[in-house]
Amino acid sequence: MYLTRQLRLLPKASIGRSIATSSTHYTTTTGAAPAAEHIEVPNRIERSPTDILKALASTVGRDHTAPHYKYHDDPFLIPMSNMAKRTYAMSKEAGRKAAKWIKEEHHELFLHQEAQPAIEKFAPSMVYTEESEVDESSLEQLIEQGELKDAVLVYNLMEQKGIALCSELKQSLLELVCFHNNQDPLPEEYIEERWFLENNRRRERHGKTWKDGDLAEKLYSEIEPKTPKTYASLIRGMAKYLQCERAYALLQEAGEKQIQLDTNTFNSIIQIISFLKDNAEQRWQLCTELLQQMSEQKLRPNLGTLNAILQCISTFGNFKLARTSALKVLPEFKQLGVNPSLGTYYYLLIIFCRERGPVSHVIVDILNEIAGREFRVEHPKDTYFFATAMDVCRNHLNDKSLAKKVNELLHTGNNYDLIGDSFKESIYYRNYLALLCQTESIEDFMLTYDLLVPNIYIPEPGIMEEVLRTIEINAAVEHVPRIWSDMVVFDHTHRESLLLYVLRIMVDNRPNADTPAQSQLPEQCAKVALDMYNKIEESVRRIKKVSFTGQMLGDILTLLVRGDNYEKASEVFSHIDKNQHRIPGTPAESALQEYVEASVQEKAPSQALAALQYAVENNMESSVLAKLIHDGFTLNETHLAKLKSLVGESFLEK
Repeated sequence: MYLTRQLRLLPKASIGRSIATSSTHYTTTTGAAPAAEHIEVPNRIERSPTDILKALASTVGRDHTAPHYKYHDDPFLIPMSNMAKRTYAMSKEAGRKAAKWIKEEHHELFLHQEAQPAIEKFAPSMVYTEESEVDESSLEQLIEQGELKDAVLVYNLMEQKGIALCSELKQSLLELVCFHNNQDPLPEEYIEERWFLENNRRRERHGKTWKDGDLAEKLYSEIEPKTPKTYASLIRGMAKYLQCERAYALLQEAGEKQIQLDTNTFNSIIQIISFLKDNAEQRWQLCTELLQQMSEQKLRPNLGTLNAILQCISTFGNFKLARTSALKVLPEFKQLGVNPSLGTYYYLLIIFCRERGPVSHVIVDILNEIAGREFRVEHPKDTYFFATAMDVCRNHLNDKSLAKKVNELLHTGNNYDLIGDSFKESIYYRNYLALLCQTESIEDFMLTYDLLVPNIYIPEPGIMEEVLRTIEINAAVEHVPRIWSDMVVFDHTHRESLLLYVLRIMVDNRPNADTPAQSQLPEQCAKVALDMYNKIEESVRRIKKVSFTGQMLGDILTLLVRGDNYEKASEVFSHIDKNQHRIPGTPAESALQEYVEASVQEKAPSQALAALQYAVENNMESSVLAKLIHDGFTLNETHLAKLKSLVGESFLEK
């Protein structure tokens, strides 16, 4: 291509001279005519704007040490918690929305068009007002572009001005209004906000959101004669926004008038059967009646029909009926040549692997069927499969090998595109890490942990507790400093249960300083304890405040003593002593004993006597501490008098 462009720029005479003076010579057999060279021009392959980028990306693969591309690759702007991930991603989209608002508010500043051919998205959008001159072509263009708000405005203007509309244009507007329920949709480029809003709507949606008596029903009443498309548009819109009774009534009305609807319209009604009937038997009966109507109208079921039926079956409280119905449906659709999607397998998992039902190994058959295959999105529920499959592996079967098969399938080809939004991705890895925590050796688990955390997944406090439990069971105290640094970064330092867990692991699993591999551990554990002490003191000025307890301070004191940081240990004990009336609980007796032993080594009798006094005042065992002080120091008269006052002369005479 480059050479062709350069030759085109040369004068024709120059091209001739270049060919004539070329050092390459072609010879042919004497007397024979040169053979005509046949050049085949291949057909043009349609490419998307990102095909070159995808080809380049396929040569590199995923960089586990880098954050997701949607975040700025800057240490201060890389999110380190799930809340920060959502906040940063939505902030970036908020910036795009602000830029778009400026472009629309000051469109006169963006009239230049440098791109050739012109990019329609960069052009200033048309602004419609009450005085705008509109016609059918304006409305048709807005409907094609999906501009619902402007399309409704133009429609109202045309009505006010008495401009008649053809039935086809009204039908197109009806479809647009029904699809969005006459609410301006969020643009497709705002992916994060769409996911966030969708999750909120799913949690909050408890009933119908269809706007009764709105523009959709007005358009429907104006279109005469009613066509199958007219019925289908309104039925699907009502079904989507859960105006279930009226949607089903319209379907029956169309059947009575011998108006043949399409397969997708029947699918929309099958999806809402659970809202129309109360128990499993009635739901299954209505489902079979609708399928019978489709058969009478010679409508061929599709993947949407299969998944709608399975969705209906998944709502059955009767487990036996749900399982037998699902097993009846699958072979029939296989005979029809309908191939299941990941959404189909998702419904099978929630039908067979119920929390209170019998244990089912249906996921084994599913994985054997689809192992090594690459999928693409064919149904809205396809993105639910991987998160649900990993949940089944962990909570239903507790099977590590199946979880690894699911993870292998996820990373086959472009299957990772079907992981869903960041919320589903987080659920997937939460279950994956929790399962590996319980079933793998600590060394193998930490390899996976290092691969995923923090750029792919950030553990929630519950998962961090599972990790700490694994470390405790395996006595792998050498991993605690790494986990603590992650807890600081992930803002888990306000969780009192996690802090106590970390301290308990370090105290109960005393490292052997004589072993070369663990020689640095006492010092590292002391640094963790001191950092924790400082974090808790700082939390007094924060909203998420953590309070000291006697047990917590005792463990910190023990670790500082073991790490040869006697100065800070004395500071911590001074805090314990001064605030003993405000701190709930007391340190363990072993913590005071180790502190007194360190005081003996440091030749600090005043500190040791202060510890003994604290033990006496709080009704703790003091005889061991008194003996350590008496045997370890050469006490002067002042110290000896204080010791006698604390434990009595009779003890010293023993």
